[in-house]
Amino acid sequence: MSDTPTAPTTTKTPGTAGAAAAPPAVRTGYGPVFAVREFRAVFVAHAFSLLGLVVSEIALSVLVYDLTGSPLLSALTFALGFLPYLVGGTLLAGVADRFPARRVLVVCDLVCAGCVVVMAVPGAPIAVLLAMRAALAVVAPVFQGTRTATLADVLGDGELFVLGRSLLRIGSQSALLTGFGLGGLLLTVVPPRHALLVTVGTFLASAAFLRFGTRRRPARVTGGQALVRDSLRGARLVLADRRVRVLLLLFWVPPMFMVAPEALAAPYAERLGVGSTGLGLLMCALPVGTIAGELFAGSRLRPLTRHRITLPLVCVTLLPYAGYALRPGLGWSLVLLAVAGAGSAYTLGLDQWFVRSVPAELLGRAMTLNTAGLMTVQGLGMALSGAVAEFAGVRATVVGAGVLGTVLCVVLAVAARRAGQGVEQRPGGPPEGARIPVVVGERTETRDGADHDVTGR
Repeated sequence: MSDTPTAPTTTKTPGTAGAAAAPPAVRTGYGPVFAVREFRAVFVAHAFSLLGLVVSEIALSVLVYDLTGSPLLSALTFALGFLPYLVGGTLLAGVADRFPARRVLVVCDLVCAGCVVVMAVPGAPIAVLLAMRAALAVVAPVFQGTRTATLADVLGDGELFVLGRSLLRIGSQSALLTGFGLGGLLLTVVPPRHALLVTVGTFLASAAFLRFGTRRRPARVTGGQALVRDSLRGARLVLADRRVRVLLLLFWVPPMFMVAPEALAAPYAERLGVGSTGLGLLMCALPVGTIAGELFAGSRLRPLTRHRITLPLVCVTLLPYAGYALRPGLGWSLVLLAVAGAGSAYTLGLDQWFVRSVPAELLGRAMTLNTAGLMTVQGLGMALSGAVAEFAGVRATVVGAGVLGTVLCVVLAVAARRAGQGVEQRPGGPPEGARIPVVVGERTETRDGADHDVTGR
């Protein structure tokens, strides 16, 4: 997707059969990403939007429980944050490419704000509350997929894109850590419906940053079929590419097994006898490890190094879960979870491979499909973990997730290397005939004016 290719230096990359292109010396770290004015606006909007979503989940869950006294309905408010993703990500994905990205992002934020306003109306029935929660989840993959595709316009498809995606993930994990704490604190001061009004403000702030902080860009495609038919057609075209299918599975499979300890944290904490404090630590360990791994990989490792370790990291990121077989106490359990979370740094490599493997006119739909699939498989992983734990126990379930997940990750890593061999790439992608793990140099600063922001002009 870069307009001005960089002539690579041909070298042999260890572990690849063909010649891979080594990148020239590039700046490492997140500073150049924040130097791009549009990215700063996107990042701040992301923080506001996600904090609003997390607080609304907590407030709505408490509100539903206060109104019904039903733990099932209270838990259903969280489940509705996962299940409708598949609907929005498949039936509405075409929105990401058919309309200007800025308009899509702003409208999505305004729709979310409107849904939360309806939730906050006194006397709103339970069915309406749950319907609005489901609507938020339908809109979310369209918003996230469009925003990710926009990053490729703002930052290019190379090093800056990788680090920009990393920063958004770090922001997401940080928002989860702080959002639940802030939401709980807020509910000690104001009732749930008033807390929901606070989230309306965060969605409106996100819309304002996106509207006035980013450039208007034309739609990626124009005309075409009806929206739903076009969305389904886009999904078929994305999935028709064997290389893209493998990359999507590499995004989806590890998180599906990664969520097992999180889903079972409450019964595991009870068996350890560590109380609510221990439960909180168990819930925080995985995102803390993820943040640490992303920060280290993004700020300390060179692009070629991240490229080389992507598939090895995929293969080992779930292995720490096998350590649960040794019946670790709270301290060692936290270490195992943090190490597993740090292994998620493999996503920095996958991000670049994916954005360079998808045709530009399908990028919005591909990113939306990726987001929808990711959230869906995590919800499925949580449900399956709970079902298996009913019969096998918590420890055995986590160990099984680690072992089975590792086997599948190894299979996918092998398939990724094979899928990239001799497959035609779109313009701007890796050299024809090279495998997926290829770095073709830093090309981010030649796309869509990002070079002017980076250099300060």
